[in-house]
Amino acid sequence: MKPILPPLGASSSSSSSSSPNSSSSANRNRQRRRPDLTLPIPHRDTSLAVPLPLPPNSAAAARQHVPILFDELERGDRIGSGAGGTVYKVFHRKTSRYYALKVIYGHHEDSVRLQICREVQILRDVDHPNVVKCHEMYDHNGEIQVLLEYMDGGSLEGKHITQEHALSNLSRQILSGLSYLHRRHIVHRDIKPSNLLINSNGVVKIADFGVGRILAQTMDNCNSSVGTIAYMSPERINTDLNHGRYDGYLGDIWSLGVSILEFYLGRFPFAVSRQGDWASLMCAICMTQPPAAPPTASREFRDFISCCLQIEPHRRWTATKLLSHPFILRGGTGGVGAGGAAVAAAAAQSQQVHRNLHQLLPPPQPRST
Repeated sequence: MKPILPPLGASSSSSSSSSPNSSSSANRNRQRRRPDLTLPIPHRDTSLAVPLPLPPNSAAAARQHVPILFDELERGDRIGSGAGGTVYKVFHRKTSRYYALKVIYGHHEDSVRLQICREVQILRDVDHPNVVKCHEMYDHNGEIQVLLEYMDGGSLEGKHITQEHALSNLSRQILSGLSYLHRRHIVHRDIKPSNLLINSNGVVKIADFGVGRILAQTMDNCNSSVGTIAYMSPERINTDLNHGRYDGYLGDIWSLGVSILEFYLGRFPFAVSRQGDWASLMCAICMTQPPAAPPTASREFRDFISCCLQIEPHRRWTATKLLSHPFILRGGTGGVGAGGAAVAAAAAQSQQVHRNLHQLLPPPQPRST
């Protein structure tokens, strides 16, 4: 069959017939537009333009730094001293707040000062509830002075904490700060009771993670003998161990385990005095078995100490992994000594933890005459 073809001229006729319809429709649309009903767009004067404000950004506002001037500080009593310098309690007149001012001993070359400024700038960016805040650095009369957060409870040096529940919360806070520092690739290298501070709210914070020992650390790579030998890991003291390799992060874990066990025992956990000579401490730490929690302690606490105090560094747990240890998890999320509501949900344990606050906080210092 042949396809049916349209008659000749049909296409042209259809197109011609549709053309008048479309033109008439366009004419009607043009007729419907009323020029008197159009709204003129006003001319925009760019000289008077004001940019709209951006929505508030809480993170950006928190990062804004308001400098604290040295002349605004009033120096008070001395609250600590050591090989690195002396710490004073200072009062900021403008905000009526107290800070700790650490004066670092010695006069230093310009290259060392520049390196210190870089290090302190890194420390100023550290922001964690369990790490002492570093606010400012001053170069006053040739001395480097660093403004730190003031902890009114002092250090945990010499504290005897027998309650495992409170010790669990204490360990959790330290590990939380230590895990934060390690994630930022900051190695402390001097974890010990005197560098663990507490405030009147029961919050424990890591101190002196760079400021106090910054001069001796600027030119080394975690292989020097900076820190207190009594809390150093075996492979750091004796470089023949672990094939001469030293991991600063795992070294911090060893120091943490020694400190926590010392809190529980009420004494230095090795068979020698921590103020002993270097040879005695080296033999005790490097040539004997690591100290362990006594059999009277809970299984979770004994295992926690064992996870920290391993001769082989690779067998020690990291700070992040230790936060999931059963001994840490059983302590809850409350602060040490903050009372039953903050430490545990069980009301039966609240009085016990509240009494432990008295053990943690040092006795008030006598007023100077």
